[in-house]
Amino acid sequence: MEQKDPRHLLTEVSNILQRLKIPYIITGGIAVLVWGRPRFTADIDIVVELKFENINNLVKTLSLLGKASYIDKDMIEDAFDRGGEFNFIHGETGIKVDFWVLKKTPFELSRMKRKVAKSILNKKVYFVSPEDLILSKLQWYRQSQSSRHMEDVESVFKISGKKLNMEYLKQWARKLGVLNNLNKLIKS
Repeated sequence: MEQKDPRHLLTEVSNILQRLKIPYIITGGIAVLVWGRPRFTADIDIVVELKFENINNLVKTLSLLGKASYIDKDMIEDAFDRGGEFNFIHGETGIKVDFWVLKKTPFELSRMKRKVAKSILNKKVYFVSPEDLILSKLQWYRQSQSSRHMEDVESVFKISGKKLNMEYLKQWARKLGVLNNLNKLIKS
């Protein structure tokens, strides 16, 4: 399997989504690399605002990224119906892209509107804002109690802290039920 900088696949997938006019944001470990400290991540996480009519073109176009790549149309349709997750595995590198279908909740819609363009390998790629990354990670921490999520939040605070919109953070943390953990981080 060829070693490949995941940023190349990230920009290729981003270009596909932009060409197909599928709104998206990069989140997860790759977003932590942008807003926090570098850390190992084995996949690429993308939230997509998918329409049913985009599914066939998305399957076809992602399949063109490599001979041995894996994408399952039925899995995408199921994820679309339930607002869940589907994935794409790049055959040449084994890099997995996890796609999360946007849920039409106020927070999800807000974080999609607040996306931030960054240049990756001279290509425009849209990322979740640092505030929304923190809020998402606090939600994941509440569900899983995985220390990885708190470590990610701490690194985003350390690197991007002075630029964060604290009013926005506190407002949504209260609505999402994660204000106690946010306050603990702010005090430390």
